[in-house]
Amino acid sequence: MARSRQQLSLFEEILAVPTLRDVADAVRVAGVDGLPDATRRADEARYQHVQVRSALTPTAGMPFAWALNPYRGCTHACEYCYARKYQRHLELGTGDDFSSVILVKTNLPETLARQVQRRSWTRETVAVGTATDPYQPIEGHYRLTRRCLEILVDAATPFSIVTKGPMVVRDIDVLLRATAGAGCRVYLSVPSVDDEAWARLEPGTARPAQRLRAARQLVDAGVDTGVLMMPLVPGITTSRHRIRRTVQAIADAGVRLAGANVAHLDDGVRAHFFAFLAREFPSLVDGYERLYRRKYVAADYRASVHAVVDDERRRIGGVVRSATAGARRPTIGSAP
Repeated sequence: MARSRQQLSLFEEILAVPTLRDVADAVRVAGVDGLPDATRRADEARYQHVQVRSALTPTAGMPFAWALNPYRGCTHACEYCYARKYQRHLELGTGDDFSSVILVKTNLPETLARQVQRRSWTRETVAVGTATDPYQPIEGHYRLTRRCLEILVDAATPFSIVTKGPMVVRDIDVLLRATAGAGCRVYLSVPSVDDEAWARLEPGTARPAQRLRAARQLVDAGVDTGVLMMPLVPGITTSRHRIRRTVQAIADAGVRLAGANVAHLDDGVRAHFFAFLAREFPSLVDGYERLYRRKYVAADYRASVHAVVDDERRRIGGVVRSATAGARRPTIGSAP
C-alpha cells in the first residue's frame, strides 16, 4: 500500500508540469491567464514549463529528416515569421501571444537522449530551430539548446541550426565537436542590414551587424557557417540598394551567402502581417493583395528579386551561394 501511494505521488509530481495538450486545453478555457504557472520575466514575456513525450518530429520533402525545437513561441517577435501559424495548434493567437507566451520544454534533453539511444535510431540529420529560434534570449537561462546539441554529438547525429541569435557562439566548443564527428551546419538569418527595416520587422532580435560578427566568429573557429537572406520582404527589404548593401556586408564579413528567398505568408500568418502593414506601411497593402493571392508571392516577382541578388553577388564577387539557394529554406519543418 505504501508503495502504491509512493507511485501515485510520483505520478502526480510528473503531471504537475503540463503537456502541450494541457496548455491548449487551459488556454481554450481561460485564455493565456489560464496557464497553470507561467512566470513573467523582466522581458515581460510569460514562460510556461511543459513536458513533451517526443523530442523529434519527422519531416517530409525537406533536406533533413527530423525537427527539434526546445521552445514554442519566440521573443524575437519577427513580424513575418512563418512559425506564428503553429500557435493555433495550442489555441494561442498568432499576434502578441507568439512573442509574449513562451513554452519551455524542460524535459526535452532527457526525452531526446532516450530517442537517439534506441537501436532503431539511424542518425539522420536533425534541424534545430524550425518553429522557434533556439538561441532566443531565454536560452541563456535554460540552456536547453546546448544540452540537446551535446546529446546529438554524443549520438553521432548530424544537425543544422538556423538562428538570429549571436548567442550561438557560446556553443562553439560543442559545434567543433560536431564538426569533427557527424557534422553540423549553422545558418545565421540576416535578411537585411538596413536598420530601419530591422527595427520594424524584427524588433526583438540582435542587430544584423551583431549576427554577421557571430557568423564570422564561427567561420574563424572552423564551423561550417552561412548566412541566409531570408525572408526578403517586398517593398521593405527588396530594393536593389538594400539588397546590395546586405550582400556587400555579408562579403565584407567573409561569410558564405547560403541562400535568399522572398517571404511567404501562410494561413495564420497572413492576417497578422497584413495588420502590421496597415499599421506601419499602409501604402504597401494594396500591392501585397496583388502579390500574395496565395501564400507564396507571385512567381515573376520572386524571380525578379532572385535576379537582383544574383546580380549583386556577381558584381561583388567572393560570396558563394549553395546549389539549393533560394529553392527552399533549410529549416522549415513541423512544430513538435
